[in-house]
Amino acid sequence: MLPRAMWQTTNFCKVTVDYLSFQLITILSGIHMKIKLSPLSAVTPLDGRYANKTKHLREICSEFALMRYRVKIEVLWFLHLGKIESISELRGVSKRNQGKLKRFIKNFLLKDAEKIKEIESTTYHDVKAVEYFIKEFLESVTDQKDISEFIHFCCTSEDINNLAYALLLKDAREIIVIPELQDITNNLLTLAEQYAGTPMLSRTHGQPASPTTMGKEIANVAYRLNVQISRINSIILLGKMNGAVGNYNAHIATYPEINWENEADKFIRGLGLKSNLHTTQIEPHDYMAELFDSLARANTILIDFCQDIWGYISLGYFKQKIAADEIGSSTMPHKVNPIDFENAEGNLGLANAILKHLASKLPISRMQRDLSDSTVLRNIGVGLGYSTISYQSIIRGLSKLELDITRLSADLNANWEVLAEPVQMVMRRHGISKPYEKLKLLTRGRKIDQTTLKEFIDKLSLPGDAKKFIKQLTPHNYLGNAERQTIKIIERIKTNETSE
Repeated sequence: MLPRAMWQTTNFCKVTVDYLSFQLITILSGIHMKIKLSPLSAVTPLDGRYANKTKHLREICSEFALMRYRVKIEVLWFLHLGKIESISELRGVSKRNQGKLKRFIKNFLLKDAEKIKEIESTTYHDVKAVEYFIKEFLESVTDQKDISEFIHFCCTSEDINNLAYALLLKDAREIIVIPELQDITNNLLTLAEQYAGTPMLSRTHGQPASPTTMGKEIANVAYRLNVQISRINSIILLGKMNGAVGNYNAHIATYPEINWENEADKFIRGLGLKSNLHTTQIEPHDYMAELFDSLARANTILIDFCQDIWGYISLGYFKQKIAADEIGSSTMPHKVNPIDFENAEGNLGLANAILKHLASKLPISRMQRDLSDSTVLRNIGVGLGYSTISYQSIIRGLSKLELDITRLSADLNANWEVLAEPVQMVMRRHGISKPYEKLKLLTRGRKIDQTTLKEFIDKLSLPGDAKKFIKQLTPHNYLGNAERQTIKIIERIKTNETSE
């Protein structure tokens, strides 16, 4: 127990500190409330420090973009209904008004999104706000006021949202993800081709191992990445347009003579998507989980690559080209840090945290639906944002690399013990007893040079041609078919052939 006087003093100090903290928070909060949004005041680096690297996502993954996709779905569904013969109420929609609606979609601007947000402040429902916004426009361009009620006809919000997000993902995949991953792959292929036959010392468990070529190591990464690109590209994007619980209840009650499954299918296929005709209220998002999982795997491959390149830079295998005014360390002038690959690794980890949560959360919904999926779907842009930042960092980092052949050669020359493997195997072939144990005694935990190895070979009871062959081996030429494999990998990727 503290003495009473000390206890009282301690508590007084605690109260004083708490009060001052509260005052400071209050003051700072007041300041923050006055700061306008800018790259310097943004809460996350996506719209702050990295704003220039993520700005191309705004047209696809922002709240504005989501509104535009929703408007597109609502208007196109309305126009599709107008093509159904049984819906006579829409026969009078003129081609002129149809053209106006199509231009309405095409010319959707930020001010339109702001108008929707204004409506939402009253409706407290984001999709209903879109419906009212379109109705207002439709009523302003036609005398047929009654037809505006066919906006959002027989739709639940999820009919609009699931298709809007599917189009968002379609554009994100085609415009951002695949091109950027392909750009990395192409850069890797260029390096792999350049260094296809350049010998390097491999490391397993961080220790010197059998030699390979730098080109082969880079080609392996390109191949792995290409497999994931193919998988990402092959995932079928799905959509539904079947009402509140997926049974076309309202559709059939209103126009029972229409084959609504066929009409929904035609509409969804017209968007470049595939129908999921059998759902609850929501499209269950299984395809999204598959897509995000595949993207996360591609990112994981790139994390692996970034760490390896970081290691090769640390070993001196690669130098980095730098700008004249670029600073590596604030106190150590000699340093050139591998910051691009470090930046990529960190941001890829953040991307995967979001993508993996999306993949595990989205397929889960309480009964016919709840809104937890809607909450996390709004973070698709976050996962893609950290991914694209990383991709750009990798491209920039690759452009700076310069292979130091002298350093690679010196490392090979310093590790003649790696030839214990082929010498041992030749000894096995020719029946020499305990070859592993003899090479272990010679090399384990020891550095040997060419002379030491030659003397060991000279003492072996081997046929002359076998002895001659292994004496010709060096760490530089003990490469197996690394170069041939590299060329084969490059050819497979260029012809889009994989073993998967």
